[in-house]
Amino acid sequence: MKISVGYTFLPKQMSLRTAAVMDHFGVGFETGRHEIAEELELPIQEGDVVCFTGESGSVKSSLMRAVVGELPGVVNIETLDLGDAILVESLGGCFEEAARLLSMCGLGEALLMLRRPAELSDGQRYRFRLALALAQQPLWIMADEFTATLDRTLAKVVAFNLARRAGKTATGFLLATTHEDVLVDLQPTLHMRCALDGPPEVTRYERKKKASALATTCGSVAGPNPTGRISLGGITAVTASG
Repeated sequence: MKISVGYTFLPKQMSLRTAAVMDHFGVGFETGRHEIAEELELPIQEGDVVCFTGESGSVKSSLMRAVVGELPGVVNIETLDLGDAILVESLGGCFEEAARLLSMCGLGEALLMLRRPAELSDGQRYRFRLALALAQQPLWIMADEFTATLDRTLAKVVAFNLARRAGKTATGFLLATTHEDVLVDLQPTLHMRCALDGPPEVTRYERKKKASALATTCGSVAGPNPTGRISLGGITAVTASG
């Protein structure tokens, strides 16, 4: 896949005060096209976890949107209708699968599962959007400002759970964030580190083998977890070693 991203400086009307400031400090008004990435080759494959990182203003969101324009079957979590039903009834399917998806997104407490979207905080509502997108099992899920509204411990937990989900399904993820602390747990297969003054740095990591389809958990009982992580109120946390 090749993408090109840039923006154009266009002349515009300005106030007399703005013009005076520019004249006083010798600031000129640049016009023309500024290319951020031109014919950038991206080795994106089906089922990838693609993470765009960088400071605010590094056009990571613009790059992600350019990629989205080249892919089929993308669900943007920001465009999802949250509805008015209680959370555990909003995801469809059986109770076990709905509860598992909510727990994966840090909404595993019984009282949270019985709330309605309007009763959630901003961070909880963001996680519910993730759960809604996961329930649809699309080809790709797009999430801008990934985990930005979460405290950093919970952000890493959600990133780990999402990576584990990605390893079991054919759904790919397109995620943009200013926080690189989630990368260890997220384990992206493609990382685009965006800069303010240059083209993005693209790194591809070895893919992990993925199952061809997601096995249903309806009517089944989860087995023991041998990964060294423990469940706390439906949220997975890392246990210390050594």
